[in-house]
Amino acid sequence: MSANWPEPADRLEVVLVKAGRTKIRYPAELLQDDGTRIAVRAPWAGSGVRDFGFVRFEPGDLFTEYYWRNRWYSVKEVRAVDGTVKGWYCDITRPAVRTGGELVVEDLDLDLWRSADGTDVRRLDEDEFAESGLARTDPEAASAAVAALEELEGLARTAGFDGLLA
Repeated sequence: MSANWPEPADRLEVVLVKAGRTKIRYPAELLQDDGTRIAVRAPWAGSGVRDFGFVRFEPGDLFTEYYWRNRWYSVKEVRAVDGTVKGWYCDITRPAVRTGGELVVEDLDLDLWRSADGTDVRRLDEDEFAESGLARTDPEAASAAVAALEELEGLARTAGFDGLLA
């Protein structure tokens, strides 16, 4: 769309920022914005296949993504092209900020994965988080990030995310 025209009300541009730089940006369908939680749906925005060893994100995968203005994480339900749930990928982030047609989220390096059957729950990128220096430069944000990871892991290992995403 032209820069002179606003984005349609049912579309958002998701902007993932890491260490002050845009990591990725992609269009998404706005499903809901209740003032606190924002839900969007978008196809896999990466180029090609991303194989983590425990899950593969591939062209055709569909992500239903949940962001909060008051929580330090996002939760992304990942479905294969045939509709089968692969699992949930969670990013530890600063609270999301929506301005017009953009949803900006700052990635804080910590991640969590929960497989569809709940048998595989794993923390990811703790080494990157430690190397980021956030604990030194912004101890309050680092503490909030660790608390968010603990909260999500607790949900992932017990009740799952249904109550959070309903």
